[in-house]
Amino acid sequence: MSENHNHANEVAETFEETMPDEEILYDLADLFKVFSDTTRIKILYSLMSGERCVADIAEAVGATQSAVSHQLRILKASRLVKFQRDGKNVLYSLADDHVYTVLAQGMNHICE
Repeated sequence: MSENHNHANEVAETFEETMPDEEILYDLADLFKVFSDTTRIKILYSLMSGERCVADIAEAVGATQSAVSHQLRILKASRLVKFQRDGKNVLYSLADDHVYTVLAQGMNHICE
């Protein structure tokens, strides 16, 4: 057996050992699909500075409240935003620091 063949086998074994389960990979791909919409990115960026209601988000991103509400449902389903009621208002915020980090790292990557 050649040295190259042994190396290829080692690489394949390491790859198989470190590769996440197929279901996890599908979930990760779905997460990144959520980031593929400019309006959703704008909404997430508007929430980086803190909680906002739908009207404030809509004004910040230049979209209708209806469009923002639709996108917020997608973001909530993906666990990227959370909400809490404040009387009649619903306030939205980033779900956790991971969302902030993903956005910041993505911006760093494209601005390099």
